[in-house]
Amino acid sequence: MITITATEVQNNFGKYLQAVQNGDEIVILKNGKEVARLISHEKSVSFLTDSLVGVLNGDYSEKVMKAERMKKYETTDRH
Repeated sequence: MITITATEVQNNFGKYLQAVQNGDEIVILKNGKEVARLISHEKSVSFLTDSLVGVLNGDYSEKVMKAERMKKYETTDRH
């Protein structure tokens, strides 16, 4: 996962778009707070599917599900 500021992504969008295409996930910060994530289409579909499975099974706790999903999609590689 790469964490960058909104200004950095604005100034270098192509670079970060290529990183997402290569499998990275981009976390965008504004004023020090996480405001957005750029992830590939494939990862977003998987992320939404995992969320829906928990809801349909009636085994849904928003906090637990979010923590589990985030663990699955995060890497320890920070730039």
